[in-house]
Amino acid sequence: MITKRQAVRSAQYNKRLLKAVGADVFISHAVEIRRPQLVRLGSHIAIDTGFYLTTAAELGDYIHIGPDVCIIGGARGLLKMGNFTNLAAGCRVICVSDTFTGEGLITAPGIPPEYCRLKIAPVVLEDFANVGANAVIMPGVTLGKGSVVGACSLVTHNTEPWTIYAGIPARPIKKRPRAKMLRFARALGY
Repeated sequence: MITKRQAVRSAQYNKRLLKAVGADVFISHAVEIRRPQLVRLGSHIAIDTGFYLTTAAELGDYIHIGPDVCIIGGARGLLKMGNFTNLAAGCRVICVSDTFTGEGLITAPGIPPEYCRLKIAPVVLEDFANVGANAVIMPGVTLGKGSVVGACSLVTHNTEPWTIYAGIPARPIKKRPRAKMLRFARALGY
């Protein structure tokens, strides 16, 4: 008899397509990873249904990516997630974007790249950084170690370590305690 947990874990994305993958990694079969050869995954990762990724990605250990998360930017984009990070349901991470300054045309099929003006900058989540549901992270943003972004927030600038942010645009609300998280991480070998 198959348990519910076994049934859920049976339908998975073909991890052999990825550049590298650690141990204990679950990727739902209902994801789209456009450039799997540019994706490196650590260990103890769960990626839920509806995940859409067009960029290169480097993920550490102990990461959860919720359902319907979208990370865009094409082959020149990059997402880096440290250990103990997560992207909650519905997040949008933009690693490459049109500048919309009027200095070039928008990126569209058939338009040569020399006519487009793009902001190309990696998005980085340092260790213990977390992003709430439906938040949007713009190109070039680094979420400082232990920082948290509240649900439905828009992040256009780097965040300070161990600080909670919320709003449009996201602004600091208060500091986040860290001692217990760091102690637990040390117990896991980090």
